[in-house]
Amino acid sequence: MAIKLPDWFGRKPKSEPADPDALRVLMVCMGNICRSPTAEGVLRAKLARAGLARRVIVDSAGTHGMHAGEAPDPRAVRHAAQRGYDLAVLRARPVVASDFMQFDWLIAMDRANLDWLERKAPPGSQARKTLLLTQASGVLDTDEVPDPYYGPAQGFERVLDLIEAGCDGFIRKIGAQ
Repeated sequence: MAIKLPDWFGRKPKSEPADPDALRVLMVCMGNICRSPTAEGVLRAKLARAGLARRVIVDSAGTHGMHAGEAPDPRAVRHAAQRGYDLAVLRARPVVASDFMQFDWLIAMDRANLDWLERKAPPGSQARKTLLLTQASGVLDTDEVPDPYYGPAQGFERVLDLIEAGCDGFIRKIGAQ
């Protein structure tokens, strides 16, 4: 019996068709409504500006499925929009077992989610690398993107600063490969 997935599962903004050999990147946080959709939107925009949109497929997911199907937090959407990133079309989804086989990179926003990914990775998973987004930057003085959910509005600005730096570093990293 085939499993019917919800309409929001696998949602993607309209974009050019990807190269069949495209690198696949999954941004991960806990609920997939603040940090990881922001990272998805920022990385997509930066890849498009660099002419790499067809060579890298970007998605995001949460280690906990409590917000599945929901739009990103309105504060994340608003702050991202002020910097030119569109998160409004995204919908939260949980990390699923097939993600470990389909994605080359699983990029966590913090240590707790990185540890979760490493514990849940099935034997023989195809993911080349799990890492913290901040590790990709090579310049940040913090190792985590903090969760802004329970904090003030300025927390969303700090998250964007860290994510932009991390995405820039990740693009440099993959550009060198």
